[in-house]
Amino acid sequence: MDLIYLDNAATTKAYKEIDEVISNFNQNLYFNPSALYKPSVDVFVEINSAREYIKQSLYAPDGDLIFLSGGSEADNTALFCSKKKKGCRIIVGGGEHDAINNSANQLLAQGYDVVFAPINPDGSVNIEEYTKLVTPQTELVSIMHVSNETGAVNDIARMVKILKRVAPKALFHSDGVQAFEKINVNLRALGVDMYSISGHKIHGPKGIGALFVKKGVSIKPLIYGGGQEGGYRSGTESTALIMALKKAVEINNVRFKENKEFTSKYVSVLKTQLESRISDLKFITPENGCGNILTLAFPKVRGEVLLHAVEKYGILCGIGSACSSHHESRFKKLLGLDDDHRDGIIRFSVSEFNDINEIDKVVDAVYTEWKTLADIGRI
Repeated sequence: MDLIYLDNAATTKAYKEIDEVISNFNQNLYFNPSALYKPSVDVFVEINSAREYIKQSLYAPDGDLIFLSGGSEADNTALFCSKKKKGCRIIVGGGEHDAINNSANQLLAQGYDVVFAPINPDGSVNIEEYTKLVTPQTELVSIMHVSNETGAVNDIARMVKILKRVAPKALFHSDGVQAFEKINVNLRALGVDMYSISGHKIHGPKGIGALFVKKGVSIKPLIYGGGQEGGYRSGTESTALIMALKKAVEINNVRFKENKEFTSKYVSVLKTQLESRISDLKFITPENGCGNILTLAFPKVRGEVLLHAVEKYGILCGIGSACSSHHESRFKKLLGLDDDHRDGIIRFSVSEFNDINEIDKVVDAVYTEWKTLADIGRI
């Protein structure tokens, strides 16, 4: 049975070129970048080349790009290691990934004035409510660029301006894990102080990500040791993963327009066909979402039950963040869905490895299993 993978917001299939890069740097160019002999210096130069290339791809201003183990470490570094006074106000989005949400709750327990900006029914941050939370005592804000749950795109540039007008020295971090290489990302235009990315969301390897830190922003290390990554992140650099991340970014840059057009078309066709078969669907993803995610709520079923029901057809989809089994229940309460739809959330997320011709099979399977479950009643 052929697999139809529609959970690309959780992770993506790596490009075949990724294996080649990893093998080359593990088998041939395996030298420690901190050693002093020429092969090691050459590897160190390669790492910095990757750093500069990715910064350019982000249209980043002057600053540092710190290679880390992934998006979660990048988010944790931004929240815990940025300079801020004890007891200051910290604002985070109400629908953030657990890497931000749980970190924010830890800061709250440590005595910081942490507040959560309410979200709209599409998963984006409500800017009017966010504006009310910004005070002169605010020193840190973290709002995701694209919602991993719904694909809603937050107006980060506007929120940065709102923050800086009231608290000019405050720092603005954005989790760009679902945005980078899915929508146009220009850090100069956004005006953010810190920005997180992850490799495995863009057909790169797991275990590698990065945090951009704007020049002049002071952060302390999360991990101490030999002082690698300019002292920001100690530990021998994972050269193979860093170079594989660069390769993934290179490929995405070449295919960006084509992939965006394809995933948007796929999602549009899928939405139209589902809507024609099931009249009482609630579409959560907004029309101006990132294009590769379609989140919707089915009536009178539980999303996780429907997810497992279609799995027997070889169809894999999601109900939200794969990082926490408890995240979906926290997030869905924020969307304001009625009782018939609250538990029926399903997220389809698409990549270039999908095929437009598979949509008929997906819709037939989803409709068949939804109707069976709905006829039985709420599971």
